[in-house]
Amino acid sequence: ARRAKVGLGWIWTSPLGNESDLDLNVTETREPHQDKTSSVVITFIYFMVCAVGLCGNTLVIYVILRYAKMKTVTNIYILNLAVADVLCMMSLPFIALQLALVHWPFGEVLCRVIMTVDSLNQFTSIFCLMVMSIDRYLAVVHPIKSTRWRKPRIAKLINMTVWGVSLLVILPTMIFSGLDKVPVCGIMWPEPQDVYYKAFMFYTFFIGFFLPLAVICLCYLLIIVKVKSSGIRVGSTKRKRSERKVTRMVSIVVAVFVLCWLPFYIFNVTSVTGSINPTSAVKSTFDFVVVLGYANSCANPILYAFLSDNFKKSFQNVLCLKKVAGLDEIERSDSRADRSRMANDAAIINANLETHNAALLNGELQTSI
Repeated sequence: ARRAKVGLGWIWTSPLGNESDLDLNVTETREPHQDKTSSVVITFIYFMVCAVGLCGNTLVIYVILRYAKMKTVTNIYILNLAVADVLCMMSLPFIALQLALVHWPFGEVLCRVIMTVDSLNQFTSIFCLMVMSIDRYLAVVHPIKSTRWRKPRIAKLINMTVWGVSLLVILPTMIFSGLDKVPVCGIMWPEPQDVYYKAFMFYTFFIGFFLPLAVICLCYLLIIVKVKSSGIRVGSTKRKRSERKVTRMVSIVVAVFVLCWLPFYIFNVTSVTGSINPTSAVKSTFDFVVVLGYANSCANPILYAFLSDNFKKSFQNVLCLKKVAGLDEIERSDSRADRSRMANDAAIINANLETHNAALLNGELQTSI
């Protein structure tokens, strides 16, 4: 039976133990100790990716929820992306153990759960980046008109929509995933299996990569046209500089995502068209390409730390690396300023009331006289 894993679309050798023609052909030309060594190394890399990605994205979620200063529209989308990455990292230990054991020991229910979670990360991540790119387009090209749409409440509704759309997209995984006789966890396609298999590979490529990437490229093309046409003004406002920094951060995050996932999709499409020879070197390269796709979930927190001053200060405060006067202090100073303004307003009101009462009392005295 033709089997594939949708989350990372494994065609040749799935982390969940799905063998195919390439894997069988390569196995004949490799020594047993080569396969064992390769499995151990890749399993170790999976656990390392899981540890780094889980810690980094959990930290991102915490600082966004912890600091009021971090609750911007862009950071709400970043929060959604971090949640998807955390869910993906939680599924990696199961995938790594399956790779080491060469069978699935966790039962059919958990198989469906892990495949669903892993698939959600793939689609939710690219959809989140597409939404963030559209948000950057609105902020840069239509800064005034977009203020009515670029609000935290609307961003949260959009995040919920992204999860809903992602669930609809991965319905084939939820329907056809299950256990084979070995047992192995994968997608058990009905007849004709090859037709369903190839259709699904192209389906994941267009829906989960090509179309969102086209929208992202269009957004940044329009941003570049806007920036070039308006020119670079000397003495830009602080808001404009901030928008440029945010746009730069989002664009780099998108670029890293493409670099991590493009090799994987190239392998997918070329394998479906039958233009790749099943050699040991190609198999090892594909193993690395799949790990690279998972490693993208580790890269995002690192990029935020280097590209965003607010994230950098937040991470330093939380990790106690450096006490930064930019978050808690700013919030406390803002609170003190608010209390000062309230006190001044109260003093003005009291002064007005005293003046008013004095005038009334003076009028009453004049009337009595």
